Amino acid sequence: MQRSDGRAAHELRPFEIQRGYLRNAEGSALVKMGNTQVLCAASIEPTVPPHLRGAGSGWVTAEYSMLPRSTSTRTTREAVRGRLQGRTQEIMRLIGRSLRAVVDTSAMGERTIIVDCDVIEADGGTRTASVNGACIAVYDALNLLELDPHPMREIVAAVSVGMSNGTSLLDLCYSEDVAAAVDMNVVMAESGRYIEVQGTAEKHPFSANELANMLECARGGLEQILAHERRTLGKSE
Repeated sequence: MQRSDGRAAHELRPFEIQRGYLRNAEGSALVKMGNTQVLCAASIEPTVPPHLRGAGSGWVTAEYSMLPRSTSTRTTREAVRGRLQGRTQEIMRLIGRSLRAVVDTSAMGERTIIVDCDVIEADGGTRTASVNGACIAVYDALNLLELDPHPMREIVAAVSVGMSNGTSLLDLCYSEDVAAAVDMNVVMAESGRYIEVQGTAEKHPFSANELANMLECARGGLEQILAHERRTLGKSE
């Protein structure tokens, strides 16, 4: 199946990560997936949430926002609205869960890593791009702690997948996302184990076979993203 941008059904958009994009952040990365661009910056704070105080363990969390002109028409800043939208909170939790699943927070001491994910250009897949950029940013921030072994036990990747006219499509751009019969986001650790699968039937229920096909499609893309992340971090294949 040929898509509007000429890709095959199981083909990723052009994928790029620029490591160490910001001078001041403990870890940072600019990630590009097609026309979607997200800037991720990790900061280390010498505090932990109240429920972890005195436990000797750390925490990893995330914040997410879209710049007003990351979209085709201006989006009002949520700071001006005075509250976070439900979508924003959902994405922040997804990024945080994805990172905590692969980071040994008990080895960090009582520190918090906050990763800020700011969408510069939005063309679908901003939450999955955020996970991919955050992985690099948090890895580099943890490098500064000089702990052995490294607290990030394995790297993590995320990608979107959907179904259109009975065909599984990998890494949806915005026009595909809004028209898809099924929209799914998949997060996977380097070990091949899943961290999160978010799937929703937008039009009609999907079958177990269709779910399996979408997961297989996603897995192929995730393996490519993980390989790219390993190269970015200078890890051997």
